[in-house]
Amino acid sequence: MSHGFDTLAIHAGQDPEARTGAVIPPIYQTSTYAQDAVGAPRQGYEYSRSGNPTRDALQECLAALEGGPVGLAFASGLAAEDALLRTVCVPGDHVVIPDDAYGGTYRLFAKVAERWGLSYTPAKVSDPDAVRAAIRPGSTKIVWLETPTNPLLGIADIATLASVAHDAGALLVVDNTFASPYLQQPIALGADVVVHSTTKYIGGHSDVVGGALVAADAALGEELRYHQNAMGAVNGPFDAWLTLRGIKTLGVRMDRHCDNAERIAGYLDGHAKVAQVLYPGLPSHPGHEVAAKQMRRFGGMISFRAAGGEEHAVEICNRAKLFVLAESLGGVESLIEHPGRMTHASAAGSPLEVPGDLVRLSVGIETVEDLLADLEQALG
Repeated sequence: MSHGFDTLAIHAGQDPEARTGAVIPPIYQTSTYAQDAVGAPRQGYEYSRSGNPTRDALQECLAALEGGPVGLAFASGLAAEDALLRTVCVPGDHVVIPDDAYGGTYRLFAKVAERWGLSYTPAKVSDPDAVRAAIRPGSTKIVWLETPTNPLLGIADIATLASVAHDAGALLVVDNTFASPYLQQPIALGADVVVHSTTKYIGGHSDVVGGALVAADAALGEELRYHQNAMGAVNGPFDAWLTLRGIKTLGVRMDRHCDNAERIAGYLDGHAKVAQVLYPGLPSHPGHEVAAKQMRRFGGMISFRAAGGEEHAVEICNRAKLFVLAESLGGVESLIEHPGRMTHASAAGSPLEVPGDLVRLSVGIETVEDLLADLEQALG
């Protein structure tokens, strides 16, 4: 029997605990496990880097929500990305990445993986021809997408780019952090691996850092599991438990994020102090039709360009009160930041450098009229 998203979020991997009937999975705060005999670990558990029941519950839930056979949880989103790259690629391989991507992802490629011998080419992922042109036949192992992208909210057609990648013998990897599995399910559209920073919408409360991979193919998933253990960047049991707690309300939270973001995007659009609003829910957005096709709704992230230039953008961020000036996103509270000087500072001077007049909003679930009033005073 198949279940709806919210049912899976609450129940997948989270049956009542067998011994006591506890409704919430316990936190197995242990590093090691007593074995029944030499070489006979009880239920397969021997050491918590290799396996932990709390983490297993989270991994089963993540796989169910993304529709893949194997889900894996990591200490951070970047730890998940690193494990994926070193599982799939070897020195001399090549990856196509978005020309608008999270600054930490760019730093991983430019400052870490490139030194290891992995080359990369930025491409405009909203343009399938640009992605096709960036592929190096025989050496491109991954086409890497964000959709929506961070921070310019570009939209990539997942199904089309899955065909482009597969025609070249490459895997399609989709960072689904901005959308969450509630709004978008890349595996159903042809993706091979989904990446998450579970710190963001999945955790949802700005109180835990984590990452995840979900594989569409069981064999690839087991390769990733091997590297997860061999490299060791797993999340601890309490972090896994916090993330599971957040997942339970993901659907209802995302609906409120979307409700609020749609109101705010409409308010900013055409505002005298705003030069451009970047939100895929606006019909004027170039990726609106593709987003409407592959997303349930349009998400809680908005970027806009300040009409007064970079200094005006910085002033807006500094004047905001209810919107907290902070990095990260996806929590219940609203955040504001200046990507060029904060989350994307590592991309300065690169093809991924973001405009200096850009402001990024993570729209929370507060009373929307309060958020609108805060933006009105912050815009000046």
